[in-house]
Amino acid sequence: MYLGVGDPATRRRLAAALRSDADFVVVAESDVADLVVTEHAVATAAPPAETPEAGAALTAREHAVLRLLADGLGNKEIAARLDISAHTVKFHVASVLAKLGVRSRTEAVSTGLRTGLLPL
Repeated sequence: MYLGVGDPATRRRLAAALRSDADFVVVAESDVADLVVTEHAVATAAPPAETPEAGAALTAREHAVLRLLADGLGNKEIAARLDISAHTVKFHVASVLAKLGVRSRTEAVSTGLRTGLLPL
């Protein structure tokens, strides 16, 4: 497999990953790290009830994020609308997914609509 290690930035990332492996530290691109955080949140969440009460544990901010997900906005757009960082949005999205017991943004919106968390 070709890793494209010809450019200096890639060589530095590869060297850092190899060094961190020796120290038992994980190095990941932000997209991979986001996926790991989301998967961990989903894996450790208790299964929700299939009623409107399933989202009762969502905070006001999480409800706002869910509504903006339903509008099809990405993390950066949600961050701009709510005047928070994109990093914070990632955590809110992960929390929404975990609390609703779903694995994707689409499933979150579908569950929100089905359970009455989102208006039709």
